[in-house]
Amino acid sequence: MNILIFGPNGSGKGTQGAIVQKKYTVTHIESGVIFRENIKGGTELGKKAKEYIDRGDLVPDDITIPMILDRLQKDDCKKGWLLDGFPRNDEQAKALDSALKKAGIKLDYVIEIILDREIAKNRIMGRRLCANDNNHPNNIFIDAIKPAEKDGGIVCRVCGGALSARSDDQDEVAINKRHDIYYDKNKGTIAAVEYFKKLSKENNGVPKVIELDGKPGVKEVSEELMKKLG
Repeated sequence: MNILIFGPNGSGKGTQGAIVQKKYTVTHIESGVIFRENIKGGTELGKKAKEYIDRGDLVPDDITIPMILDRLQKDDCKKGWLLDGFPRNDEQAKALDSALKKAGIKLDYVIEIILDREIAKNRIMGRRLCANDNNHPNNIFIDAIKPAEKDGGIVCRVCGGALSARSDDQDEVAINKRHDIYYDKNKGTIAAVEYFKKLSKENNGVPKVIELDGKPGVKEVSEELMKKLG
């Protein structure tokens, strides 16, 4: 089972990807990790990528695509993979589709978690970390996991521990920049999603596109996803 997963920052994409990985024992691959592994390993592609990154430039697709394709052909991907974080635009979608076809690799599913931009931003900015356990979910904007109130303040809903916010979760400029890329229907990630939807229609539902409403809680979204994955 080979899968692409899409969703804006704040949609719970990483959480749902981890659930899919565990249930179907596929390899969860993040594009950022591929870059770091190639650069750290000193591969030819890694060296080329580093030159662009050091200059603050985007790494061209003719370097990125071969890196990703190489990763998808490793032994741990033979039972399937879930690719997260790529493609980010329609040109990358076309290039990835072409590369997969040339390599004889079938794309089975495209998962899209749909979430309103303002809700996605609020979810990021509403995250609170528990001093006792970072795995205790708390978010001031999600009713199901709202922190508890105590002495006029808020504490962890699970254990009553002190809560804090990550500085990057409060960086509205950075959040908006990432969302500008994702929600751009012409040149952004949404355009990449639309490319695969069009491809699916032209190929009798291959790859199968799964659209998920990201507004409900993690449990509800994952139940809907498992139902559609079958």
